[in-house]
Amino acid sequence: MDGVLLIDKPAGMSSHDVVAAVRRALGGVRTGHAGTLDPFATGLLLVLVGRATKAQSVFMGLPKRYHTVARLGAVSSTGDTEGQITITGRVPADPPRLPTGEVRQRPPTHSAIKLGGERAYRRARRGEQLVMPERVVTVHRFEQLWREAPAGPGGEPPAGARAADAREHAAVAGELPRAAFAIECGSGTYVRSLIADLGDGYCLELRRTAIGPFDVRDAIAPPPPRTAGGAAAAASAGGPPWAEPPLIALADALARVGPAGRARAGEPGDERARAARRQ
Repeated sequence: MDGVLLIDKPAGMSSHDVVAAVRRALGGVRTGHAGTLDPFATGLLLVLVGRATKAQSVFMGLPKRYHTVARLGAVSSTGDTEGQITITGRVPADPPRLPTGEVRQRPPTHSAIKLGGERAYRRARRGEQLVMPERVVTVHRFEQLWREAPAGPGGEPPAGARAADAREHAAVAGELPRAAFAIECGSGTYVRSLIADLGDGYCLELRRTAIGPFDVRDAIAPPPPRTAGGAAAAASAGGPPWAEPPLIALADALARVGPAGRARAGEPGDERARAARRQ
């Protein structure tokens, strides 16, 4: 069994938890993934099975697409709802300046990057003051999809707001406005940092919708928790039979990536042929 599973990761579950659940469901076969999603985030996780784990760098290097909803006018110590929230009242201009191309950013302190051999988030949770190293990432697309108009004193839309906008995206009285963004970026980009750098904002929701040619609409839920009635629970919920999950064969997955994707990941162009021969 060698190939790629498209998993729609739910909130509250780590990428490691998903991989471990798949490994158990498939009887202990070697598994890995191609790009971490924090427990807060949802969406597409590529789980690599068998010999597909040896092609991890091919899939890791693919561009990724995200949809995020941000709260504006406040900051979070973690860049999301799980941190300490501080209201600043500073709301980005509308439309905001959304950087694309090569962008310098500092990852959040609550991230999985290793500092001194230890995950940054573990050190941050102990109260350590961390200075995260800057990195250069690539942002292909950064677009504001909609933004709520701030509510007036009585909860009504502000004067001058277009009627359609006021009906569809008006902030609740007493709450800071929200905005939604679509982002396509290269490997290693932190969406939470992109939102925080707008000055000011933090992520309310974060969902990965695609990785290269793979779309979350084709993904399945991870295996159910390991319990005595786990198989029965999956069947009653209409979930996939994990004895035969919808695995994309390694050669087919590499064919979808194509030469451009393999080149972006720094892999030789004949990787697909070698994988096919091994099968």
